[in-house]
Amino acid sequence: MKKPLENYAFIDSQNLHFGLREIGWKLNFKKFRVYLAEKYGVKKAYFFIGYLAENQKLYQALKESGFVLIFKPTLKKPDGIVKGNCDSELVLQAMIDFKKYKKAVLISGDGDFHCLAKYLDEQKKLEKMIAPSHANCSSLLRKLLGNRIVFVEDLDSRKFCREVSAPNKKGREPRVDGTTK
Repeated sequence: MKKPLENYAFIDSQNLHFGLREIGWKLNFKKFRVYLAEKYGVKKAYFFIGYLAENQKLYQALKESGFVLIFKPTLKKPDGIVKGNCDSELVLQAMIDFKKYKKAVLISGDGDFHCLAKYLDEQKKLEKMIAPSHANCSSLLRKLLGNRIVFVEDLDSRKFCREVSAPNKKGREPRVDGTTK
């Protein structure tokens, strides 16, 4: 039985992308959006991402997959590294929409979200925290939430991931089917 669509997802795109990349996986956005709706009853899925003019195709694909994009202006540092941390935008949006959703699904392993996760948990508004991998999850979050954190690397990720590089450093094969798009 499918869950009613009453929950909102708040996705830290940077943490999700780089956490999956570290284990050699790439996300299929459309399939991941379906997974969130079916598994966690996600009606609205916010995708917090730094804005770069050259990424219009990515942004269009995300919108077509059903994500609501929240952009952070980015800055290019002299060394060429682009910075656009969206943590505060994610926390603010979760609080703006607090009365609109039944429960929140937080998607990140970043310890900066400890205060948000704690507050949502205390208010009985946290459905689940999803982190990309065990290695990419703050010990603060683990201590706070325990088994209420799930890790993409432990899921049957064939539904929404594909392998893009060799197995992770631990030699563990990702559970993906290798299909693209």
